[in-house]
Amino acid sequence: MRLDRPHARDLDAADPLRRWRDRFVLPQDDQGRELVYLCGHSLGAQPTRAADFVEEVMREWRSLAVDGHFAAHHPWTTYHDRAAPALANLVGGEPDEVTAMNTLTVNLHLMLVSFYRPAGGRTALLMERQAFPSDRYAAESQVRFHGLDPARDLIEIAPREGEDCLRTEDVIAAIERHGPRLATVLLPGVQYLTGQALDVAALTAVGRRAGATVGWDLAHAVGNVPLGLHDAGADFAVWCHYKYLNGGPGAVAGAFVHARHARRDELPRFAGWWGHDRASRFRMGPEFHAIPGAEGWQLGNPPILGLAPVVASLEYFEAAGLGALRAKSVALTGYLEALIDARLAGRVTILTPRESGARGAALSLRLECGRNRARAAFEGLRRRGIVPDWREPGVIRAAPVPFYNGYEDTWRLVDALGEELGTG
Repeated sequence: MRLDRPHARDLDAADPLRRWRDRFVLPQDDQGRELVYLCGHSLGAQPTRAADFVEEVMREWRSLAVDGHFAAHHPWTTYHDRAAPALANLVGGEPDEVTAMNTLTVNLHLMLVSFYRPAGGRTALLMERQAFPSDRYAAESQVRFHGLDPARDLIEIAPREGEDCLRTEDVIAAIERHGPRLATVLLPGVQYLTGQALDVAALTAVGRRAGATVGWDLAHAVGNVPLGLHDAGADFAVWCHYKYLNGGPGAVAGAFVHARHARRDELPRFAGWWGHDRASRFRMGPEFHAIPGAEGWQLGNPPILGLAPVVASLEYFEAAGLGALRAKSVALTGYLEALIDARLAGRVTILTPRESGARGAALSLRLECGRNRARAAFEGLRRRGIVPDWREPGVIRAAPVPFYNGYEDTWRLVDALGEELGTG
């Protein structure tokens, strides 16, 4: 494989998705020069159409005020319906199995209220030890909410000694070993620190065979890797929309509830009026009747200004197609991997799995030069106009997002990092 800059430019010129780069607003430095933005795993770049969608809501708020709920071009009472078909395609579900609502951790709590139901000998919740802190806080607080002790009833699995990623066979073994105790299994679709993509179908199957409910945090997976939640049989999933889905900071989040739970009114839930049957919602009656499907877990009416950019970005995904985006992502991340191996071997260790099917767009890079020098190298990248992100104690995460990143972006990252480490 050629790894020179002219070849990177040739690859970009031949990219069938290259036109999408112009449909995003990429950040610039104080001189107006476009930055090499490789941080879409943390906050996606702004779709150019997002401003149009927000302005439409602002304009109709000005002209219609309260009547916009029913008389807007896209009425606000049903605005979240616009997101459902695309979200269903992205997570591999049915439109009634998904909804846009709240934020990720709020949705996680709502799902655990319904699907973590410790009883008898089944009291344990199993998750990974390196989970994103908010997931860990939510899980522990749910265990305590039921009067249980996290020291006993929160089971955490970790990579083997000296390894960075979980092994599928180890996760399966842990689920089977603790099976009689498990009430719920909660895992990430893509692990936030290492970028490892877990096998949703295999792990869901083993969790359900063990008699547990199985849920997924898809924050780093949705819009990044193919997902098949319905066919896998996952009980629930939650995700945010501000990473690969480019919905903007603090964007409205999403949730999935499998169709087999659609009409299970006996499931405990924290109810709100927007989850109430649409036909009788405005009768303002005291009795709650849940909308069948994921919508029945809604609380209040969604923030339309926060949902508009999400809908704009989802239109991009529908037009480009996740299959095409994933194909480019595999090639682009593989190219970044090859550059690092060729130019930074011994100085940088890739924590993310080498198999393309076991990772998404992002690579997590451990700089083998000590924490302080690694941090200095990261700051040097930022001064050079390269924008990955940093995780303690010495990891740089970089995600070449197929919508708006190209091969030359990855070449520039590795070239700059080589110079910062003294190997360029």
